[in-house]
Amino acid sequence: MVSVFAYVGCRTTRERNARGKGISVYAVDPPSGAWEQVETFEPLDNPSFLALNDAQDVLYAVHGDGVQVSSFAIDPVTARLTLLNRQPCQGRNPVHLALSRSGDALVVANYATGSAAQLPIESSGALGAVASVVELPGMPGPHRIEQTSSHPHHIARFATQCYNTDWHIVPDKGLDTVFAVKWSGTGGAPVVTSGRSRESAGPRHAAFHPRLPIIYVANELNSTLTAWGFEPLSGALEPQHTIPVLPCARHELSRAAGIAIHPDGRTLYVSNRGHDSIATVELDGTTGIPVKTHWTDAQGECPRFLCLSHDAQMLYVANEISDSIVQYLIDANTGIPSPTGRVVQTGSPVCIVFKTH
Repeated sequence: MVSVFAYVGCRTTRERNARGKGISVYAVDPPSGAWEQVETFEPLDNPSFLALNDAQDVLYAVHGDGVQVSSFAIDPVTARLTLLNRQPCQGRNPVHLALSRSGDALVVANYATGSAAQLPIESSGALGAVASVVELPGMPGPHRIEQTSSHPHHIARFATQCYNTDWHIVPDKGLDTVFAVKWSGTGGAPVVTSGRSRESAGPRHAAFHPRLPIIYVANELNSTLTAWGFEPLSGALEPQHTIPVLPCARHELSRAAGIAIHPDGRTLYVSNRGHDSIATVELDGTTGIPVKTHWTDAQGECPRFLCLSHDAQMLYVANEISDSIVQYLIDANTGIPSPTGRVVQTGSPVCIVFKTH
C-alpha cells in the first residue's frame, strides 16, 4: 500500500491575524481518507506555499510577507522535517515557488517587488544564493489598491501528460498580465513572453489542461476564469475564453483564489473567498473550453486554497479564516465534489502538498 503524507502551509503572524504555528505534517490513510498529525515544524513565519522535489525527500517553503525561502529534509520513514537552510529570495513577500525541469533550481514569485528569482539547489537539497532575478515589465491595472505595481502570484512550471517544458507560467495580479518565463540554465538570462488579461481581472493562479496546450487562470479581482492558448515552443500566450466563477445573481465582495484541474481533463475547480464556494467548471471534451459551472459550499470561511488528493478521488479545501481543511468526494461521473464530513482543524491553512513515496 502507498504511504501518503500531507504537508500543510499556513499563516502565522499577527499582521495576518493568523493562528498557524508552522508546517504541519499528517499521515493520510488511503482507504478511509483519515488524517493523523505527525508533527508541526515550528516556529516558522508564514510558511505559506510549499513544493516537493521529484524524489519527495526535500520540501521547500516560501515565507509570505518576508524575504526568505527554506529547504527541509524529509525523513523517509516518518516524513518528519529537518531544516536544511534558508536563503534570501532578493524580493519581498515570496508567494509561490516551483522546481525547474532538471530539478537543480528553485524559482520563486516575489509578490511585493514584482520579480521572479531563481536559486540553485545543491546536491543535499539545500538552496544556494539567488543566481538570477527577472523584473516583470508592464503597466499596472486600474485598481487603486491591488494594482499599484507588478504582483506575480504564481510560478508553476508548464508540465502535463503531453508537455514537459522549461516554461514557468506567472500570472501577475498587478499588471493584468500572464507571463511565461524560461531560464537557460542556472543563472542564465531568462526568456519572457506575455499576454494581456482583461482590465482589472487580476490574474492570480494557473492550472494546465492535462493533454491540450491550454492554461486556465483564476482571475482574483473580477472573479473570472480565462482559458489561454499556449504555444509550448515559443511561449506565446493567447486568451481564448473567459467565464465568471460566481453565480450571476451574486454581487457580494468576493475574490477568486485557488485553482485545480482533474487529471482526466473534464473538470476544474476554483475557490471563491467571500462567496465561500467551490466552482466546479465542466470543460469541453474536445476543445477544453469551459462550458458549465456548478457551485458547492466551501463549508468554511475564506477558502484560499484547494487541491486534489494524490489519487484525484478527493478534493481538499483550505479555509483560512475558519482554520479548517474540508474533504470532499469527487463524483466519478459529474466531477462535482460532495463533503464527506471529514474536517481537519488546523490554524490558518493556505497550502497542501502530498508525499506518496
